[in-house]
Amino acid sequence: MLNLERLRTLDALARHGSVSGAAAGLHVTTSAVSQQMTKLEREVGQQLLAKNGRGVRLTDAGRLLAEHAGRILSQVELAQSDLEEQRGKAVGELRISAFPTAMRGLLPATLGALRAGHPGLRVRSRELEPQPAVAAVVRGDIDMAVVLDWYNKPLPMPEGLVKAPLLDDPADVAMPAAHPLADRAEVDLEEFADDEWITWAEGEFCHEWLMFTLRAKGIEPRIAHRAEEHHTQLALVAAGLGVCVAPQLGRDPMPAGVRTVPVRHRVNRHVYVVWRADADRRPSIRAAVEALQGAAAGTR
Repeated sequence: MLNLERLRTLDALARHGSVSGAAAGLHVTTSAVSQQMTKLEREVGQQLLAKNGRGVRLTDAGRLLAEHAGRILSQVELAQSDLEEQRGKAVGELRISAFPTAMRGLLPATLGALRAGHPGLRVRSRELEPQPAVAAVVRGDIDMAVVLDWYNKPLPMPEGLVKAPLLDDPADVAMPAAHPLADRAEVDLEEFADDEWITWAEGEFCHEWLMFTLRAKGIEPRIAHRAEEHHTQLALVAAGLGVCVAPQLGRDPMPAGVRTVPVRHRVNRHVYVVWRADADRRPSIRAAVEALQGAAAGTR
């Protein structure tokens, strides 16, 4: 009989492409991964890994078994979903992630509701940006993720995932109180062509959206400062160091010396939660979606 945990280790190796990546995804040590693979090779009587420079690669036998492992683990997920559904209670462990402002603006109320309504459910949460979060759901590192995309830039979504909308999150432009446009009722993004921008880290989904949007309007952004947290960005705005896009979700309290002005042509982030289709019937997933939607309704 093939050992399920060893197949899970092989699946992680195939998905992550390295022992260290598999170890990180499984939250174990690299030596634990190596030991599991050694035992699995003894079980099947074939070499599954071969050295590849300083790393390893899957042999033909390893790739073949990894394909079966992925299907086996998916069937196990379905079996767990069926059992949970038959029991009808949200129990066990649920791993969820959210991007930073959703972590602040949605997760506290969501986790509180789940603890009160489903005491048999252990929820583990972590902060992840949308793109790595989707990848983590696909890999099975987490069960569900709160993610976002923008009105003009969708987040790529792999097959095999299910999603549910939570809210549309309007974004304003935040500027120092002394800015010439601070007392306006509405602004256009083009009016900030000569301003210095405070944005997210290079390569982050929201940063790429800002570059895409401003360049589409004929503006080459002058990036002055980068900060991953919106509250840090707003602190830099308060110091008079530039302007930034300020979504409404999770941004309060607003620092003194900052004004936010709506964009004339609405700038929205679409916030939703995603999970794997093979876990769709799990009561814990349904309970979490319901709690998230309740928390989202409370922000309006």
